[in-house]
Order: sequence, then structure tokens, then C-alpha cells
Amino acid sequence: MSEWIGWLATAIFATSYFFRNPVTMRWVQAGAAVCWILYGILLHAMPVIGANLIVVTLAVLTAWRAAAVPAPVKE
Repeated sequence: MSEWIGWLATAIFATSYFFRNPVTMRWVQAGAAVCWILYGILLHAMPVIGANLIVVTLAVLTAWRAAAVPAPVKE
């Protein structure tokens, strides 16, 4: 079971690079990091948990910050 969560996290993270919108990409990466945290919990792997807590925090913060800034107007 835990192996599948690891593969799911990998697939989600890899697909994040196909999104052109940076905010969407960050949210997808945050979702992948949550899967990696679950994977780390199942394996009792604190480095995996810790690293992905950092990743999910940064992904969410940068997504919120980018969403809060209005997009430049194209003329």
C-alpha cells in the first residue's frame, strides 16, 4: 500500500510541470507533497516527512502570494 502512495506522489509531482499557470502548478505540487508526507508516515521516515512539510508549506504560501497579486494587464 505505501509503495502505491509513493508512486502516486511521484506521478502527481511530475504532472505539475505540465500546468502553465504557476499557481495551479504550486497547488498540484502541494498535493504531491501531502502524498509524500503520508508515504513518510507509513514508512516512519522522518526525513521524508520533514522535507515535504517544508515543500507543502512553501508551495501553499507561494500559491497564495501569487494569487493575491493581480496579473499584469496585456495591452
